[in-house]
Amino acid sequence: MPTGSLLAAVDLGSNSYRLEIGRLDHGQIQRVEYLKETVRQGNGLDDARNLTRDAMERGWACLARFAERLAGFQQRQVRAVATQTLREARNRDVFLARAHEILGFPIDVVSGREEARLIYQGVAHLLPDSDERRLVVDIGGRSTELILGRHTQPEVMESYRVGSVAWSMRYFPEGNFTAAAFERAEIAAQAVLDEALSSYPRGSWDMAYGSSGTIGAVADVLAASGAPAGEVSREGLDWLVQQLLQARNSERVRLPALKEDRRPVIGGGVSVLRAVFSLLQIDRMQAAQGALRHGVLYDMLDRADAATDIRTRTVQRLAAQFAVDPAQAERVRKVACHFLAQLHPELPRAELEHDLRKLEWAARLHEIGSLVSHSDYHKHGAYILDNTDASGFSQHELHRLGLLVLGHRGKLRKLEADFTDAMFVQQLVCLRLAVLLCHARRDPDLRGLRLTTGGASFRLEVPAAWAAAWPQSAHLLREETAAWQKTPWTFVLA
Repeated sequence: MPTGSLLAAVDLGSNSYRLEIGRLDHGQIQRVEYLKETVRQGNGLDDARNLTRDAMERGWACLARFAERLAGFQQRQVRAVATQTLREARNRDVFLARAHEILGFPIDVVSGREEARLIYQGVAHLLPDSDERRLVVDIGGRSTELILGRHTQPEVMESYRVGSVAWSMRYFPEGNFTAAAFERAEIAAQAVLDEALSSYPRGSWDMAYGSSGTIGAVADVLAASGAPAGEVSREGLDWLVQQLLQARNSERVRLPALKEDRRPVIGGGVSVLRAVFSLLQIDRMQAAQGALRHGVLYDMLDRADAATDIRTRTVQRLAAQFAVDPAQAERVRKVACHFLAQLHPELPRAELEHDLRKLEWAARLHEIGSLVSHSDYHKHGAYILDNTDASGFSQHELHRLGLLVLGHRGKLRKLEADFTDAMFVQQLVCLRLAVLLCHARRDPDLRGLRLTTGGASFRLEVPAAWAAAWPQSAHLLREETAAWQKTPWTFVLA
């Protein structure tokens, strides 16, 4: 992206929604504007883990205000991500469909580990570069992320289902603070976080950093009370708990620098933070400036360039992990991309690059399920992609990739896919043709084959001499015409 480009990140958190707009300046992103609204969507999950109508309305109303500020932004300039509450919500598709319509941009629900990766990116990019081993902690409304890393590279990432909103609802439901409630909340948090001991031992990091809401709020309160600025200590946390116990109820808490929106969830947040300090033997933690939204902005820069897109490296790792045949994957990749380029002869390769990249990923992973079983391997592959933690990918992106893998062979009516998405259908037909033509696991003869599209139809020109030279492939192509008959699209040979 050129210097001067505007980028925007929208963070749909469990407690707050945030909008960060920055301007690219020689590889660094300088803040232009920051908006935050307390939506508290995390307390809007009912017993069946459905978002209540009221919780959805609060989110939609906030996104409508963000949409006003994002008017005029292009698709490539904005990325919106959602975290734990929408990971949990059974009816999230209802919320997301309307949210997309209101905001004007798609919303990616990211996995816990992907959220952790993005948090670390945000923290690291706003810290001076150093060789220190960093522990980054982010206590959100319904989840807590722990990350170990150096420079801008996270090495260990995990997300735990414990957070300020969830713990405040569970252990301080009326906002009442008692020593017994704090003890129960901290023990429960340690029980959830206990497995972190083996992954984040005290000797594995040099400096601890805290990101985002809870830790930033605690650091501000402690600084206003005379502690070193931007620092959270064990002593400070003990002092803060005493202040909350003296107040007895969140409504009566009067602490300098404690914002009104943080007051109802301060008990849950502090109890989780104390549990983290005790479990990981932290004495002091620095409040970091970077957060999830900053990580999203810098990740957008990486995604813009194939050479730096972490998703490509993730695909390579998955292909190796599941022992995909690299030679066959490369054959299928080349042929599939050849056909997609034929469908868009008017577009320079650079403008088609993003769509080609997604097709390449599907080609490289189309046999990923073969390690499970060669029978129905396309179904196993789709299941793997729908249920894996894959760095750089949102859950929607993985599902879309899984649909391409599922649909690369066999009947198409099994696909619960959006056949109005023309690019997806184009990628699908190109992948199917590539797999078909590479069925003998050798480079196919593409001379004379030309794929075109018009309306909801594909037309493949097949010279008679080619069909005579490659009768098996010609037979498979004739069968392919039948595969599309029960879809809104047609595929014909000429």
